[in-house]
Amino acid sequence: MIPWLQLDSAKTPDGGQELRLKRRGGEFSIMLGANELMNSRLSGSEEALAKLSCQRIAGRRTPNILIGGLGMGFTLRAALAELGDDAQVTVAELVPAVVAWARGLMAEVFDGCLDDRRVGIREADVGQLIRSQASAWDAILLDVDNGPEGIVYKANDALYGAAGLISARAALKPGGVLAVWSQGPDAGFTRRLKQAGFTVEEVKVRAHGKRGARHIVWLATRGNRPPPRNPGGPCGRRPPRRRTSTSPSEARRRAPAAARVCPPRALALNRRHRRTHPVRYRSGACPRRKVQARPW
Repeated sequence: MIPWLQLDSAKTPDGGQELRLKRRGGEFSIMLGANELMNSRLSGSEEALAKLSCQRIAGRRTPNILIGGLGMGFTLRAALAELGDDAQVTVAELVPAVVAWARGLMAEVFDGCLDDRRVGIREADVGQLIRSQASAWDAILLDVDNGPEGIVYKANDALYGAAGLISARAALKPGGVLAVWSQGPDAGFTRRLKQAGFTVEEVKVRAHGKRGARHIVWLATRGNRPPPRNPGGPCGRRPPRRRTSTSPSEARRRAPAAARVCPPRALALNRRHRRTHPVRYRSGACPRRKVQARPW
C-alpha cells in the first residue's frame, strides 16, 4: 500500500489547530488532527451543493454567486459548469495557505478553474463579505468548516446563528438562495433558518455519487416577508416564558373541575359512592349533590 506523505501544514485562523495537506499517489487529503476534512476522491455532496443552488436561480441574467470556503474546489468547478458566461463567482477563503495549495501543490485537482475569468478569489472572512453588502448576491453557498457544528474555527459559528442568518438573508437578492453544506442533520439549524424568514428545503446527498456517507444540503430561499424582529436571540433559542405568581385559591378557581382536589372527607365519600354505585358514578349521576363526582 502506498503510504501517505505530508506535503504542507498551516495554522487555523485562531492559531490553535493545524491543517495538514497529505498525498497518497493521486489522492489528496486535508486533515485537522485525526479528522479528515476533505478528500479528492469524495466530491459528490460538494458538487451537489453547487448544482442544486444553480438550478434554483436558473434563468437569471448575470448571476452573482458567493462561495464560502475554497476547499479542493469541488463546489467552484461544479458551479462554473452550471453557470453561463455572464456569471460572476466570488470565493472567500479565510486560510491563505489553502489558496496557495490550490495554485501549487493541488493544481492538478483544480485543473485551472481559478484562472476562469468569471472567478474572483478573496482571502477574507465570508461573514464579513455577507455583512458588507445588501441585496448583492443571487446565491450564497456555504461549505465552511464542518457545517453548523464546526470544528476548525469557533468564530464560524456566527455564520449559522440567528444573527448570521438574518445577515445572509439581507445580502441576498429577492428570491435568492442560501445553500449550506453539512456533514449531518441539525434540527436546530433548520428551525433557525425558518425563523430568519427563509423557505427551507433539506436535501440528503451522498459523498460519492450513490455511495459513501450521507450529507445534508439546506436550500433556503429568501421570501418577500421580512423576518421577525427577535427570532430567538443570537443562538436561535426562544426566550423563556415569564412566570406569574398565582395564589393557591386563584389556582384552584382557574383549574377545571376534574382537576380540583376534594377535601379528605369528600374524597372518602366519593370512594364509598364509587364502590356502591359504580354505573351511576361513571355516568356522572351522583345523588350526593354536595360531593363532587370525580371521573377516575
